[in-house]
This record gives sequence, C-alpha cells and structure tokens, in this order.
Amino acid sequence: MPHRNKHMQSRCFIATKENTFYTCSMSDLFQVTGLEDQAPRPLADRLRPRAIADVVGQDHLIGPDAPIGRMLSSGRVASMILWGPPGVGKTTIARLIADHADLEFVQLSAVFSGVADLRKAFEAAKLRRAAGQGTMLFVDEIHRFNRAQQDGFLPYVEEGIVTLIGATTENPSFELNGALLSRAQVFVLERLDEAALGGLLARAEQEVGQVLPLTEDGREALINYADGDGRYLLTLAEEVFAAPVREKMDGQAVAALLQKRAPAYDKSREEHYNLISALHKSMRGSDPDAALYWLARMLTGGEDPLYIARRVIRFASEDIGLADPTALMIASEAMRTYKMLGSPEGELAIAHAVVHLASAPKSNAVYKGFKAAMVAAKETGSLAPPKHILNAPTKLMKDIGYGKGYAYDHDTEEGFSGQNYFPEGMARQNFYAPKGEGRERMIKERLDYWAKIRQQKMTD
Repeated sequence: MPHRNKHMQSRCFIATKENTFYTCSMSDLFQVTGLEDQAPRPLADRLRPRAIADVVGQDHLIGPDAPIGRMLSSGRVASMILWGPPGVGKTTIARLIADHADLEFVQLSAVFSGVADLRKAFEAAKLRRAAGQGTMLFVDEIHRFNRAQQDGFLPYVEEGIVTLIGATTENPSFELNGALLSRAQVFVLERLDEAALGGLLARAEQEVGQVLPLTEDGREALINYADGDGRYLLTLAEEVFAAPVREKMDGQAVAALLQKRAPAYDKSREEHYNLISALHKSMRGSDPDAALYWLARMLTGGEDPLYIARRVIRFASEDIGLADPTALMIASEAMRTYKMLGSPEGELAIAHAVVHLASAPKSNAVYKGFKAAMVAAKETGSLAPPKHILNAPTKLMKDIGYGKGYAYDHDTEEGFSGQNYFPEGMARQNFYAPKGEGRERMIKERLDYWAKIRQQKMTD
C-alpha cells in the first residue's frame, strides 16, 4: 500500500482483483497505470491551495481566530455544513481540513450518488475506524439528498464513524433536516470580493509566467464577469491567456472574446442577480405589471422557483412590514404552496404573492428600526433593565428594589403607564418611526398618542 502523504495532494481509489480498495496519490496512480503525470491540467486545478492559509476570501472562517481556524488549532474537527455560492472554495477547504486532521477524504456528490453509495462509504468508514483511521465524508450539493437520505447520516455522525462536511449553495435552513443541522455547524462562505479575485489573477500570472494582456478596464471587466466565483475567473483567465492578441484588451474586447461563454454563465450568475434585482425593485416601485414580467423572465430562464419565493418573503418583511402584515403571510404561503404542488401549478401561487406585494402599501420602518436597535444594543450591551420592571420572586430581590414602583398598565385610566423601560443611564431612543402607510397609519396615530401621554406624565 503506498505511503499516505500527510501534505495536501489529490487522492484516488485503486481497485484490486479481489475488489478491495486502497487510497493513493495521483502520482501513484500515474505510476501504476503507466501514464505520464504531465498531462495538461486546468488552471483552477493547478492553483488549488495546498494549505489552509492559501485559501482566499474566507478569512472570517479560516483565520487563526476564526471558527475553522480555531478548530484546526485545537486538533478537534467537528461535522459542518459549508454554505456558499459556487467557486468560493468549499471543496478545497474540506480537503485541507481532512489533510490537516489526517482523516481519509471520501467525496460523494448528491447529484450522482444514491443510497447504495452511501452504504458503501459508511461500511468502508467502519473498517477504517477499526484500523485506527478516521474518515471525512465530503458530500457536495448535500441539499439534493432527500429527507430520508439525510436522516441516514445521523447515526454515523453521532457515533463518530464519519466526520461529515456537506457543501451546499442553498440555504440550509430550508433544504436540510433540522436533526442534521443540530449535529453540524453551519459556516457561511462569502462570494469572493474584488481584492480576492485580483489576488487569484496575480497567482495565475505567476503560475503561467505571463502577465494577462489586459488594460485596467479589461482586468476589471474580467473580474466582474466572474461575479465572485474564483473557479470561473480562472477558467476565463485561461481563455484570455490563450487568445491571439497583439495589444492589451479593454473591457469591450474582453466582452467580445468571452461572449460565446457568457450566455451559459449569465443564466445562473450575472443575469440571475440582474433579474432578481429588477423583480425586487419593481415590487418596491408598486408596479405589478413589471414585477410579473420579471418573474416570468426568471422562470422561463430556468431559475429555481424556491429561490424566487425566498426573495419574495424577504421583500415582504423588509419593504412592506407592518404597512400590510398580511404580505408576509401571503409570501410564506406562496412558498408552502409551491412546495406542495411543484411546477408549473405552484408558480401561480408565487405570482399571486408578487402581485399582492407590488400592490401593497410599503414601509421599511421596522427594518430600519431593527437595524438601529441592533447598533444601540451592541453599544450598550452591558446595561441592565431598570429595577422597576424586574420580577422579584424572592425577599432579597424585593429588598434591593426589584419591581419597586412598577405601574400595571391595565390599572391606569388610559391603559398606558408611560413608564421608562430603557436601561438606567440610557436616554430614550426612537427606533421605530412608522411612515403612516397602510395599516401603519393607525399604528402611527396610536404611538403619537402614547408619546403625548408619556411626555405629560414625565412633566407632572
């Protein structure tokens, strides 16, 4: 059996005539098969990080003081879900964690694997465990497994037979079982920003030994085409390296060179964001006709209806709020209906929600108020509630003033005491300012009335 290199390298499985398997590096495979190991490899593969510190754009997870960084330092690797868009390093991070922890890396794709594949992986992991070798099971697109298949992971994760790392581009809250989520930490990977993508291009130039023939505008255009996807950026860079150009290309030249690839990419990437933005802003602008058009454009373009439904729910919460409290309920019901009916029948429910939201009164007052309250909470997080609104279940607590002076609002003439409920030492803040649209008009009148009574009681 070939020596297992603890440093990062690609691994494979070789089958013997006895149908047993052993792991090997890719160089071992080339030696066994008699093939050359100098075959051309994609630039993205050649630049795959060999150490966790080489991963770009995810310092909030892999830095020394970040969750995964601390996990690796402690030597204890827990099961986790890596959630993020394509091309941000989910598979690479999983491989590097396995290598760092000296775990056997086994990769499955939920797109191509079934129950039989899972069974084989778990049985092999049991054998390795008996031999003193741990197993990391990496499942790409884990959200594609159904609920029953996801439940199948639980006993093997609980018993420590495998350390599970699942990768998903979908929100785990919607796509993964609660039982599985309770046994794995969820880490959110961010789309690569301009600085991270620029760093990848610099690495590519160093690897190839050639500077990309791009003007500053052309380089910016190439980065924009990638839209946060590092793997796709390197694929595009290969196209530019191979282009027969005599002078540096600007943004227009880059667009012309890559136009044969752009449509397939735009359908799920750049156009994806453009169209959801158009739908969102049409609803915010109270234009149901335009909103229906952009909804239809997204559906005919192959967009996942559940993605649209989630964005519709988000819009109802952020842009309508208490101006029409039914909006959030209707948006949530639209998603539930689609999950029950599927396409195309369920898409009509999403259309109902889009029209209702576009036609509804708008208010982001709660959205803004909550953000302001979060800022204040972070700034004053050590302040205790005033004693008069604290419960006093013991004599000691009563003796030190808990509950003293509390006014029971129902016993007042107005049904409103006007007492202060902010921490002592903190001035009263006004976070929620209803705009008077829709049902918020009545809320605004009520709050104004209470504010007047509060002011009178404070001056009495």
